[in-house]
Amino acid sequence: MLRWGILGPGWIAQRFVGAVQAHTGQQVVAVGSRSVDRAERFAAGLAIGRAHGCYNALVADPDVDIVYISTPHTEHLRGALDALHAGKHVLVEKPFGLNATQAREIAAAANAAGLFAGEAMWTRFLPKFDVLKQILDSGGLGPITTVSADHGEYFTTDHRIYDPTLAGGPMLDLGTYPIALAIWAGGEVDGVSATGRPANDELNGQISAIIDHTSGAQSVVTTTILSNTPVVASISGRDGFVHLPAPWYHPGPFSVFPRDGEPLHHVEPIGGHVDGLHFSAVDAARSVADGRSESAVHPHADIVATLSAMDAIRAQLGIEFPGGL
Repeated sequence: MLRWGILGPGWIAQRFVGAVQAHTGQQVVAVGSRSVDRAERFAAGLAIGRAHGCYNALVADPDVDIVYISTPHTEHLRGALDALHAGKHVLVEKPFGLNATQAREIAAAANAAGLFAGEAMWTRFLPKFDVLKQILDSGGLGPITTVSADHGEYFTTDHRIYDPTLAGGPMLDLGTYPIALAIWAGGEVDGVSATGRPANDELNGQISAIIDHTSGAQSVVTTTILSNTPVVASISGRDGFVHLPAPWYHPGPFSVFPRDGEPLHHVEPIGGHVDGLHFSAVDAARSVADGRSESAVHPHADIVATLSAMDAIRAQLGIEFPGGL
């Protein structure tokens, strides 16, 4: 059991705390915000004992063992480094950083301090993806040839995803899911080819990319904030394919269709964030107990590989985040 502090009391933090409190023995003991009123409201609503009116006070809290970083994307690096320098383990909401360089910096700081730093890519920790990994590791699909995944959601222009100063657009909020799946299933990236369309004069709104893997596999990924899409995925190999129905990155079922033989079905209730966000917290606690600086399920190398592919896609499309990143 770890004592958790929440850095940034937003929408995803509320669901993360709800999941942790409902499904684990972890303790959420403090929350920090740039506004003491906001921190106090968040703490009162979720029965958290302490509310801090600044981030520095949260990371300095002696009763906090690990900090969940749920600030805007542009503040993930600073929050993670501040917490690590204060001697706290960290679990950073995806994305780990704005780019691969920031991800490497956080990982290096954790390794140097002998502390844990993980990315809360909740999909990777879901039970169904443990089952799917066993299928892939068994070679039951044969050599992987094709991965296909999409994640599109319509947002109105008043949503923070439209704010370029917060690294808005589809890439970091939505695109990270299909790109991470592609690399997880397809392996090392050999190259990318991408196209996109703008949401407005300041912001990218849609991306489609083909990822070539050194294994010879190809992945096709799409993401958009301009429309709702099917949000389905598939992993295909010489001897069969896996179909992941919508929303593929949530808890839920999937099916395996062998080239020869009857379909196999993994049965799992469809769930939302409160049904699944806690798995990354439990993994972090296990990692800390084992003295590891990274997750065995979602290691630093996988995080960096995903962000490197995203960097390459953004470079092709001329997408820059704040600070020219």
